[in-house]
Amino acid sequence: MINLYWNSNSIRNLAAATGEQARPYPATIEYIMDKASLEFNKKPEKMDFRAYSISWNITKRCNLNCAHCYLDADFRGGFRTDELSTEECFRVMDQIAEVNPNPFLILTGGEPLLRPDIYDLVRYAADRKFMVVLGTNGTLINKANADKLKAAGAHGVGISIDSMDAEKHNRFRGVSRAWENSTKAFEILNEAGLDFLVQMSVADWNYKEIPDVVAFAEKMGAVAFNLYFLVCTGRGQGNTDISNAAYEEALKTLYRLQMEYKGRLMINSKCAPQYKRVVYENDPDSVYTRTYSGGCPAATHYSRISPEGNLTPCPFIQESVGNLKAASFKDLWFNAPLMRELRDRKNLQGKCGTCEFSAMCSGCRARAFAERGSYMAEDPSCDYQPGKYGGKEITLKIEDTLGLEVEHNLPWTPEALSRLERIPSFARGMVVKGVEKFAEERGHAFVDEALMKLSREEMISKRGAMFPFLKKFINSEAGSGGSQ
Repeated sequence: MINLYWNSNSIRNLAAATGEQARPYPATIEYIMDKASLEFNKKPEKMDFRAYSISWNITKRCNLNCAHCYLDADFRGGFRTDELSTEECFRVMDQIAEVNPNPFLILTGGEPLLRPDIYDLVRYAADRKFMVVLGTNGTLINKANADKLKAAGAHGVGISIDSMDAEKHNRFRGVSRAWENSTKAFEILNEAGLDFLVQMSVADWNYKEIPDVVAFAEKMGAVAFNLYFLVCTGRGQGNTDISNAAYEEALKTLYRLQMEYKGRLMINSKCAPQYKRVVYENDPDSVYTRTYSGGCPAATHYSRISPEGNLTPCPFIQESVGNLKAASFKDLWFNAPLMRELRDRKNLQGKCGTCEFSAMCSGCRARAFAERGSYMAEDPSCDYQPGKYGGKEITLKIEDTLGLEVEHNLPWTPEALSRLERIPSFARGMVVKGVEKFAEERGHAFVDEALMKLSREEMISKRGAMFPFLKKFINSEAGSGGSQ
């Protein structure tokens, strides 16, 4: 029996979606549903491994001299001739779109604002419907360039704050007044209406400050906080990583803060996939276990492009699988031997190979190589001993798995599809699974905007929101054109 949710407006919406005029009920439903099954169930090319996130170091030039820089950026260097040109960058974006038409693209450096064509690059990517964010140190942000970034289509900006002690931050970043200039950027970005997140690189001298930096991030109006765990590569090769005990303490602190700020600030770890194990141990049903199937996304859903055009599996893996001046992104992504090697997680060695959390963790592959010399070695930062939970593999629920292909089993109205497109592509397949499960459990025969909102509201009430900043994309009454 058709649920009462099928009101006259819903019928008109579905009729519009299939290009038909609404007929008298119930003939409308029968006819339109037949046609909708053809229109809405068209499936794109399915890929086992799709590039959902790409971090692109568009320049080595930088105005800071950070001690831990994986790129070993060129401090106050001049213009370089070996970096990809504007037109070459456009061509690479076109090639990326062949693998994923709507990737999450992080334009970073060095300092990306030192590249004169940065607004052209943002605009070109945004026009292609990439979700573009800028990874900057924030010291060069001013009203003029913030407005330009917004107008070009940037979705947001990431700025690093490593301590609430300006002197400590400045020493770490290698330049005086770096903290003061970076923190000024937050007010400017708020006035420009450009979302920002705060990033912190954890070290032995600052991991006790995590709660203070998180509190500061929320106070400044950030939509997210990312805690980066150091991988000793690039200029950071001589740095001393924090102890394994400090790692575990930092991850437990992060989980506590995630609960404290639930629904207000998205909090996550980077380069520490074992965080999902910490979450699971606190709450096996937590929404915060959500991650890519296989855990560490290097080469499975994530990659990095260097200023010269070299493609690597992630920013902290220095080995190039090929140069995009000579080969296509699609060819290297699918066929490069190192990319294929990293995708075969059955070959994980040591504890990572026997761990019941490998489906949601698998250890940091970059750290394994940096400290063990093998991409498949166990992650040396983790002291967890497999077997605590009986040795049976712990897998992600389908509705908690990022990186799923978008497969519709119900028809969606154009308005619902428009809202779906505003969600980062790495989460869309997961959202579709969750919304359609919600619809089917309640007898709804198709998905529209109202149902998406109801589904989200119930998920938040029961489990909390992993992506609080996406409320404006899903619940917004604004149209879908342009950047939000």
